[in-house]
Amino acid sequence: MISLVSGAVGGNIAGAVMGDKSLGPVGNSIAGILGGGLGGTILQFLGVATQSGAGLDIGSLVGSIAGGGVGGAVLLLIVSLIKSAVAKA
Repeated sequence: MISLVSGAVGGNIAGAVMGDKSLGPVGNSIAGILGGGLGGTILQFLGVATQSGAGLDIGSLVGSIAGGGVGGAVLLLIVSLIKSAVAKA
């Protein structure tokens, strides 16, 4: 859940910073949520951001936030590049 929320935030921040790549608030949020979930899953698979059932320690919390935010921003960039390539064709 943390990765999804931070992904949405990361997608919207990336859209604001890269104005020409923005998909609008809803598009940025959707791409960010998907990228945040994917980024969080990849980090867990690699063992970087592990979440135990007993609770979250500060390292896994920071890892989930960072992974979600970066994943959201990266997926937003990828989707916007694909969108612009399709528009040119």
